[in-house]
Amino acid sequence: MVSVVHSLPDSGIDEASLSHLAAGLADEGVDRLVEAIGYARELYGESKIGTGETAFGHALGTTLILASLNLDIDSRLAALLFAAPDHLKNSRETIAARWGVAVADLVDGLHRLKHLRPLTLATAQSAQGVQAQAEIMRKMLMALAADIRVVLVRLASRTQTLRWYADHDTPERADIARESQQIYAPLANRLGVWQIKWEIEDLSFRFVDPATYKRIAKMLDEKRLERESFITTAIAQLKEELAKSGVTHAEVHGRPKHIYSIWSKMRQKHLEFDQVYDVRALRIILDSVRDCYTALGIVHALWQPIHGEFDDYISHPKGNHYRSLHTAVMDEAGRALEVQIRTQEMHQHAEMGVAAHWRYKESGTSAKADSAYDDKIAWLRQLLSWRDEITDSAVWVEQFKRAALDDTIYVMTPQGRVIDLAKGATPIDFAYRVHTDLGHRCRGAKVDGHLVPLNTPLHSGQQVEITVAKSGGPSRDWLSATQGYLATARARTKVKAWFAAQQEAQMLTEGRAFVLRELQRDGASQANHEDLAHKLGFKHANDLFLAAARGEVGMRAIQVALRGETAPTELEPEIQTHAAKAEPGSSGQILVVGMDKLLTQLGSCCKPVPPDVIAGFVTRGRGVSVHRIECPNFRNMVARNPERVIDAQWGGKHESIYSCDIYVEATDRQGLLRDISDVLSKEKINVTAVKTQSKVGVARMAFTVELGSSAQLQRILTVLGEVPGVSSVQRA
Repeated sequence: MVSVVHSLPDSGIDEASLSHLAAGLADEGVDRLVEAIGYARELYGESKIGTGETAFGHALGTTLILASLNLDIDSRLAALLFAAPDHLKNSRETIAARWGVAVADLVDGLHRLKHLRPLTLATAQSAQGVQAQAEIMRKMLMALAADIRVVLVRLASRTQTLRWYADHDTPERADIARESQQIYAPLANRLGVWQIKWEIEDLSFRFVDPATYKRIAKMLDEKRLERESFITTAIAQLKEELAKSGVTHAEVHGRPKHIYSIWSKMRQKHLEFDQVYDVRALRIILDSVRDCYTALGIVHALWQPIHGEFDDYISHPKGNHYRSLHTAVMDEAGRALEVQIRTQEMHQHAEMGVAAHWRYKESGTSAKADSAYDDKIAWLRQLLSWRDEITDSAVWVEQFKRAALDDTIYVMTPQGRVIDLAKGATPIDFAYRVHTDLGHRCRGAKVDGHLVPLNTPLHSGQQVEITVAKSGGPSRDWLSATQGYLATARARTKVKAWFAAQQEAQMLTEGRAFVLRELQRDGASQANHEDLAHKLGFKHANDLFLAAARGEVGMRAIQVALRGETAPTELEPEIQTHAAKAEPGSSGQILVVGMDKLLTQLGSCCKPVPPDVIAGFVTRGRGVSVHRIECPNFRNMVARNPERVIDAQWGGKHESIYSCDIYVEATDRQGLLRDISDVLSKEKINVTAVKTQSKVGVARMAFTVELGSSAQLQRILTVLGEVPGVSSVQRA
C-alpha cells in the first residue's frame, strides 16, 4: 500500500483516506482506484456540480460511502467518474477503453439518473398525487439500470449531497431534502441499506424542520452519556442471566435510535419525548424459538413490564409474516427500555425476506402491492445481503445485471415528470399518456434530443419530447397492427374514439343539413330545433340530426311533427301508399319479409349491393332502411331498438344501379389519380363523387361509384389493386 500511496498524484488524498477508499479491495483493485482518483482530479479540476460542491469532492465522498458498504471496484470507479460525461465528448468510449465496459455502463446509467429531477413533488395538487409520483419515481430508479449497482451508487451520491448541505446552508437544500425523504430514504429501506436510510432521514429532517430536529437532538444529547451507560449495563446483565439459564449463543445489541424515527413515533402516537420507550432499545438474537421465550422471561424478571406494550409476533405473526417478540420494560429509576427478541432465521426474514415489512413502515403506500414486484425487491435485498461474502464475485454482478424489476418502463417529459408505460410503448403511447390532445396532435418526437420515428419503442430513463401540430388528429396508420405505432390499449382506444367522433360529426352535419332543407321546403325555416326534436321523441336537436343522417327520421316524420301530430312509429297504411314513389336510390327489388309494396331505402352509410346479406330497420317516416348486417350504424340501431328490425332480402332480378364507396390507399405520385380514373373508365364505371387526400407521401382516395352487382364490385377492387403504387383497395 505504501508504494501505491507514493505513486498517487497530488490530489489532497492522504494515506488514511486512501485506506478507507480502498477498504476490502485486492491489490489490482487498489491500483485501478488510485489511477481513477488521479484521472478524476485532473479531469474535473475545480469544476462544480449543481449543488455548488466540487465534482471531485463529491466523487470522493460518494466513493467513501460505497467503500463502507463494501461494494466492488467497478462501483467505486463509477462513483469517481460520475461526471465524466460532462467533461468528455465521447465519454462512454473513453471510459470503456481505459476502465472497462462494465464501468462505462455504470457511468452511463448514473448520467441518465442525473436528469431525474424533483419532478412534481412540490407542485402536486394533492398528497395522493405526491405519493403516486414518488412511488413511480422509486420504481423508475430501480428499473432504469440493467445493473442495480447504479441505484446503490445513486443512493450514496444523494447521501454525500446531504452531507455537503450540512455545512452549506443554501436555499435549495430544503427541496432536495424533501425529495430525499420521498424517494431515496424509502428506496434505501426497501433495499435494506439501513445506514444510508437512517442518514438520509436524519439529514433531510434536519433541513426540512430544523427547529424540531434541534429540539430532539438536544434532548438526546442531554441524556446521551446516561443512556449509553444504561445500555451497557443492561447488555451485561442480560448476557449474564442468559448464560445462567443455559442460553450460550446470544447476540445482544443496543439499537441506536435516530432523531427522525423518534420524531415519527412521537407524531404518530402523540407522545412526549419521555414517553418514547425505544429511545433506549435492545435487540436479542438467539438460536431457537425456545430460547426466545426464555429470554423474554429473563427480561421480565430483570425489569418491570409496561402494561400494554408486549406483542407476541412469533405465535401471531403480522400479515407480512414478520415474527419477533416485542416488549417494553422499566427499571427501578423509571427509565423505559424497548426489547426485541428473535431467532437468526426471523432476523434474516425481517431484514431480507420476501415478506419484509417495508410497505408497513412507509406511510401512504398502498397495502395492495404488486406481489411480483415485491418478490423481486426481496430478491434484490437478498443479493445485497450476500455482498459481504462475494463482493468481487462475477456471479453476484451477473445476478444484479439480470435484476429487471417488471415489464413497466419509466420515461420523462422535458419538465422531469415521470411517465410509466407498458414495455414496448412508443412516443405516440407516451403522448396519449400525458394528455389526450397531445396524442391527437402528435406529429413527431425527440428521444434524448434526437429525432426518432413515431413507432420507435421507448426504454426506461429516456426523455421524450413531442412535436405537435396546431390542429388535426391522429392518422389511421396508427391503428395498423403491422406498423407498430401503438403498443398500449389506452392509446388505441383514444385513437378509435377520435375517428368515431369525426364520423359522428360528419353525420351530424349531414343530418342538420337534411333537417334544415326539409324545414325550408315546408316553409318552417324558423322552427325551433329543440322543440322539433322533443316532438319526435329525442332529448336534443343533435340526436334528431344524427337520426336523420342514419335514415331513421325522414321528411314525412318532420312534416307530421310540424303540424302538431304524432309521428308514426309503426308500419301504417299511409307509409305503404308511398311504395310506388320510391326516392332515387331506392330499390323495388328488395323483399321485406311479411310485407308487400313497402317503401324501402338503401342505407347511405353502408350502401348495400346484391348479393350482400341485408336486413331492414323500420324508421320514422321513411319506411324501411336497408343495411348490410355488418354495418356499424345498423348494429347501433339494433342495440337501441331491436323490436324494429325486420328481415329483408334481394328480389330475383338485380337490374338496378347501386351506389357504393371504394377506398384506395397508395404511394403518392404524379398521374396516380389519372391512372385510377382510366381503369374506372375502361370498366365503364360511373363515378359520382371523389375525395382525395395526400399526407407524408401517402395518398388516400374515396370514390363513390354506381354498380350493378357485387361481382362487378369485386372486379373493380381487383383491377384497382393492380395500379402501380396502390397498396390497398377496399369497400367502405
